Amino acid sequence: MIEEIRIQSLGVIDSSTLELGPGLTVITGETGAGKTMVVTALGLLLGGRADSGAVRSGAKSARVEGVVDATDLPDFVDRVDELGGVAEDARVVLARNIAGEGRSRAFVGGASVPASQLADVADGLVAVHGQSDQHRLLKPAAQRRALDLFGGQGVQELSGRYGAVHAQLQAVETELTEVVATARERAREADLLRFGLEEIGAVEPQPGEDDALAAEETRLGFADTLRTAAEQAREALSAENGGPDALGATSAARRLLEGVREHDTGAAELADRLAEVSYLLSDVAADVASYAAGLETDPNRLSIVSERRAALTALTRKYGDTIDEVLSWSAEAAGKLTDLDGTDDRIVALRQDRSRLRGELGKVAEKLSEARTQAAEQLSEVVSDELTLLAMPHATVVVDVRQQEAEAPESEERAGAPLRVGKRWLRYTATGVDDVEILLAANKGADARALHKGASGGELSRVMLALEVALAETSPVPTFVFDEVDAGVGGKAAVEVGRRLATLARTSQVLVVTHLPQVAAYADRHVVVAKSSDGTVTTSGLTVLDEADRVRELSRMLAGMEESDTALAHAQELLETARAAR
Repeated sequence: MIEEIRIQSLGVIDSSTLELGPGLTVITGETGAGKTMVVTALGLLLGGRADSGAVRSGAKSARVEGVVDATDLPDFVDRVDELGGVAEDARVVLARNIAGEGRSRAFVGGASVPASQLADVADGLVAVHGQSDQHRLLKPAAQRRALDLFGGQGVQELSGRYGAVHAQLQAVETELTEVVATARERAREADLLRFGLEEIGAVEPQPGEDDALAAEETRLGFADTLRTAAEQAREALSAENGGPDALGATSAARRLLEGVREHDTGAAELADRLAEVSYLLSDVAADVASYAAGLETDPNRLSIVSERRAALTALTRKYGDTIDEVLSWSAEAAGKLTDLDGTDDRIVALRQDRSRLRGELGKVAEKLSEARTQAAEQLSEVVSDELTLLAMPHATVVVDVRQQEAEAPESEERAGAPLRVGKRWLRYTATGVDDVEILLAANKGADARALHKGASGGELSRVMLALEVALAETSPVPTFVFDEVDAGVGGKAAVEVGRRLATLARTSQVLVVTHLPQVAAYADRHVVVAKSSDGTVTTSGLTVLDEADRVRELSRMLAGMEESDTALAHAQELLETARAAR
């Protein structure tokens, strides 16, 4: 329930606070005083679109705050907590700032959030209805949603199941169309991949083989040069003809230091290090000699290596910069080829899936249609009974659920082909096989006609109210807001509208913007939007009326005269009648 709405610099309202409570609250005032601004402010709190044009002239920004009593709304509190907001004593503050240049900021429990998240968290708190909602009610989609809502969990579960199966069918049909359309291209691609894999398979490259062969080819090509260098290096390390070499020089130095090692530890350490050097030189000389001996000129091997490198190069020109990349391409191509080669099998599998899903969709559609038909009969009865209470005793509402027949298709393989539902072939959409339309027979013996053809403005308002009352019993929301839905209603019908709103207010918080005194008389709380002007700027404020002021406001609404004795007496009588009826 909304406990309070604070408005600053919004439209003609400078600064006002509207305290709300349970039951029925009506808002009245002269034309142009700003009654609808209260509904606009509420819409902003619910995440509605911000219009910088609504910012009061001369103000930099507008601000709307609302205090929500979340005592009985645990899901709402959890969502606020998820967004980083705080509920203090089970109260949550929703706020919206609108800058004059068009920027908007939203807050939930003190946390700044996008307006879309404010709309999400506030969804289900308030049901707002106005003249625009009557036009919405004329749309078939809105009428179907209303029926599904009235049908309760059973219809909604079937509707959700139908939607899920329909989405799967659409996905399968989309993929099947694509696979069939690209089958020729996929076959050409498979041939190219197969040729590449065969080419690579014929060479059988090994990981890192290109680098290893490059090194071997270089070594074989310079074998004589390498051998000469190695033999000269070995001679410099350890000469065979007794000439000077590194090993002999190192041994001589070692002997000199060995001769004086007993005189100084430093000389001894140097002698030991020279001994290590001598051993290393001896090992290196042996290794160089072995290396030189192993170097042989092998023209045949060089030719084989060169040819192998040429074969590998042919692969790297097409499939990768290195053999490792070629092998990676080969692995990916093999996997893709497996997929492409399975195109025919995939088409068969997709057609089987489509057939299965169409069969399942037809069964769910049949159950959903039956459930909607039952709900439609109940809704027709409930709304018709409500209209009787709203001074339309001879009116009958018929919620018509029908299907569009189609000829049996030559083949179900065509996307969008009619759906077999039971023994019938029907056209279908993402929401089912049903067209839902609310019809009204305003008088006995009259044919039921579509609302936009068979209902006047006042009748349409009452149908809207009756429908909302019917839906409230199956899916209640804490707060209902009606913005002049009683337009076009007068006399006895207006009294009945007020009585029915008061009945609805027994279980929900109801806020009504009205111009009818017969409706206002049933209020638990009467708020007037008063307009004042200093000659240049017009301002409006919200005032909760006491008993005496209420009588004067009703007399103004009745006769346009607040101090007329006759109007005052009529207003007092209207209030007493309303109290007695409640």
